Amino acid sequence: MRIGMALNYSGGFKETVAELADYEKAGLDIVFVAEAYSFDAVSQMGYIAARTERLEIASGILPIYSRTPTLLAMTAAGLDYVSDGRFTLGLGASGPQVIEGFHGVPYTAPLGRTREVIEICRQVWRRERLVHEGKYYTLPLPPGQGTGLGKPLKLINHPVRPRIPIVIAAIGPKNVELAAELAEGWEPIFYMPEKAADVWGPSLAAGKAKRDPELGELDVIAQASLAIGDDVAGLLEFGRPMAALYIGGMGAKGRNFYNDLARRYGYEKEAERIQDLYLEGKKDEAAALVPGELLESMSLIGSEGFVRDRVQAMKESGVTTLNVAPLGRTHEDRMRLIEMIKDIAG
Repeated sequence: MRIGMALNYSGGFKETVAELADYEKAGLDIVFVAEAYSFDAVSQMGYIAARTERLEIASGILPIYSRTPTLLAMTAAGLDYVSDGRFTLGLGASGPQVIEGFHGVPYTAPLGRTREVIEICRQVWRRERLVHEGKYYTLPLPPGQGTGLGKPLKLINHPVRPRIPIVIAAIGPKNVELAAELAEGWEPIFYMPEKAADVWGPSLAAGKAKRDPELGELDVIAQASLAIGDDVAGLLEFGRPMAALYIGGMGAKGRNFYNDLARRYGYEKEAERIQDLYLEGKKDEAAALVPGELLESMSLIGSEGFVRDRVQAMKESGVTTLNVAPLGRTHEDRMRLIEMIKDIAG
């Protein structure tokens, strides 16, 4: 089982990246760099590539709407090059609030667009002359659109790898099926191992039935906050505001994917009330209603025995990469947590 970590640079980006070298020595396998509506992830990942040696680097995630499919492929090939083959392209649809609000692009057909983006990326990495006639993307532009001077081109450079790993962030049934069919990896959010089979099992099975064997086994990437000790249970409370933000505030009524997931987990009443309160501006009250069972089940916060049991549950549910957020007070504490979870995960 690989150990990953999401980059969090609230204390300073350069300082955090300097610490990554220590995490690398402690056993960290991969770092995920987010891109929402702050700094772009690409420039940060290039910097990380220059400051690390073994650590894999993944976008977590690059939205499919904010770049053309070809630029996504070029960017991935460039990052794979500067990192000597250590890059993973994490893709996702994000949500309409960000895509339409920040990028001014219609949030349409996420499934169909994701499928075509993946097809185009892999064609670019194989250095084929790029011809794609899809429902959402046509390359080159057809007659009657543009100047008519577009030509089928192939990537000038030779990529380090002809197939860069792709991870899809997905929680909806059809999105998860698509990830299991086409991607090397799948990254859900709010992962509860005991309920994963009920919520996602049919979608994963349907996708894997169409999966190309050359893709290998699906890498399942689960996120979890990490703290190990006999006096750390109180740290679960730090997860409430974030859970409330996603369940209550990431989308409008009827268009919140995370609220839908909480409902599918069996928290229908709680999800509805959390959303109502959050949209009314009562964020603290919404956070207070996040079920403690949910916070505990998707965390690695507790005694060493508890964490070992949770890691085993993750493994049995199919998780192959643990993307942890170590909650140590100091850099040394966080390093120790990485060492411990690396040993526990085996």
